[in-house]
Amino acid sequence: MAAVKEFSVQEKLVSICTLQKIDSKIDEINKLRGELPIEVKDLEDEIEGFNTRISHIDGEIAVIDEDIQKKLTLQAEARDLLKKYEKQQNNVKNSREFEAINKEMELQELEIKACDKKIKDANEEKVELDEQKVATQAIIAEKEEILKMKQKELKKISEETEKEESDLLKKREVAAGAVESRLLASYNKIRGNYRNGLAVVPVERDSCGGCFNVIPPQRQSDIRLRKKMIACEHCGRVLIDNELSDSINV
Repeated sequence: MAAVKEFSVQEKLVSICTLQKIDSKIDEINKLRGELPIEVKDLEDEIEGFNTRISHIDGEIAVIDEDIQKKLTLQAEARDLLKKYEKQQNNVKNSREFEAINKEMELQELEIKACDKKIKDANEEKVELDEQKVATQAIIAEKEEILKMKQKELKKISEETEKEESDLLKKREVAAGAVESRLLASYNKIRGNYRNGLAVVPVERDSCGGCFNVIPPQRQSDIRLRKKMIACEHCGRVLIDNELSDSINV
């Protein structure tokens, strides 16, 4: 069974500080991109939503067109019946037949008028839907212009930083592999607690480089000796001396 390597405190501090410096550079690249990736995604989602709205409007218009066609068919049938009843009126034998035919003619005239009203209402609804569609298409066009601009800006930044980021990610993989597993887990947890992503900080002007609380002289002396891992009592970040921090370049 292979022996598990024991890391000295000095080695632990160097490995974790190296990882922090690499992560900080990656964070700077992400900061350069800013909110652009989120903005691009939000715009894409908005445009998709507006396109869905247009699909729904088109569906409603199709239903209305189908309904109008049915009403026109009913009207045509009613007019044909009117012509038929008009001819029958000329051949009635008594007033009873005349009244019956007249009644049927009145019903067909009412059917024609009812269809007229429904067709008119349906066309008015279509006009409203068409206006909504045009307004939505205008919004989409506007959003697409903004999206193109944002995508172009993001692409430019990504192209400028692509090689650097790729190199840093490779370095990070190596650096993370050099950190003791338990220490790496602790580092990732601390780093995730802070927006600036700093889990390892030097002592600067007698204060923690993360939360800026004062570090007592004796504790500063222990940090410089590098005989044990020391965390800030206030924020929990790992503290290192400036000399060690300045000696590590990535």
